[in-house]
Amino acid sequence: MYLLEEKIWFWLLLAIPAVILLFLGVLVWQKSAQRKFASSSLLRKLSPDTSYFKPALKILMVCIALFFMVFGLVNLKMGTKIETVKREGVDVVFAIDVSKSMLAEDIAPNRIEKAKQLVTQIINGLGSDRVGIIAYAGSAYPQLPITTDYSSAKLFLSQMDTDMLSSQGTAISEAIELAKTYYNDEEQTNRVLFIISDGEDHVGESANIAEQASEEGIRIFTIGVGDEAGGPIPIKRNGIVQSYKKDNEGETVITKLDAQTLRDIASEANGEYINGSNTAQVVETVQDLLNGMDKKEFESKQFADFKDQFQWFLGIALFFLFIDIFLFDKKTWWLKKLNLFNEN
Repeated sequence: MYLLEEKIWFWLLLAIPAVILLFLGVLVWQKSAQRKFASSSLLRKLSPDTSYFKPALKILMVCIALFFMVFGLVNLKMGTKIETVKREGVDVVFAIDVSKSMLAEDIAPNRIEKAKQLVTQIINGLGSDRVGIIAYAGSAYPQLPITTDYSSAKLFLSQMDTDMLSSQGTAISEAIELAKTYYNDEEQTNRVLFIISDGEDHVGESANIAEQASEEGIRIFTIGVGDEAGGPIPIKRNGIVQSYKKDNEGETVITKLDAQTLRDIASEANGEYINGSNTAQVVETVQDLLNGMDKKEFESKQFADFKDQFQWFLGIALFFLFIDIFLFDKKTWWLKKLNLFNEN
């Protein structure tokens, strides 16, 4: 197992082709200037010991040294020890509504961004719980399986938007059905599903599906994002509102937070409805809920100790630079005798 600590230094590798191009440019200029001074045969007589191979070799040494120097700056780290870490926690799945109604701006900045902010802050407050993410609209899509890698969870979360699923609508029941497949440990005492949505349900079977999920030991908590007064769904281009979504009769669609549907789903699955307007209160409520649950012990193998390897790369770079210092443009006397490069 290895870790690249400072990947940004890889951009310095672009200096290698730049050095080569500069060398070729100087070589062309040098040859052109020499032709103006004397013919090739006369130049060979004036400087018989000049090597045509050594300059290229010196540039090669510099490029190799630069290559290893970049890897030294990147600071490759090697995992030297695997440690089995005992962890206790709850399996938490977040089902996030990515239907077009989540673009409504009745809650700042809009519903989908608010939902992502809420889940990000909840994940930041978790200790050793495992998390999974589901995106749903007219259908449900597994975004991230159960994992303890919170960084990956937040990365996948940041990339979610209302264009990621082609099937539009809102099918909360599909998200609940998919969430059931996330809990593959039959001994897990607490299975938690958070549905973050505006509550619009175009299928209408969510309460029944939630009750079935409850029978399988899944507790469902719903977080409502939006305002019950509602708002239009903006259609934007380059961040500028061009118009608003309209129905078949040409009337502007007003989408509203359906808190009652979310309450019914939570009630059927031994859960609780949470108003998502205040981020701090939502995070505090979720933390209190999870802290009050029984934790299950599970194992997670991790590379616990990484050691720096930059010194090896810098050492190799210095070695090639050292060789470059002692490479002169003149021919080496014993190589001159061998005439390996046909320089005589």
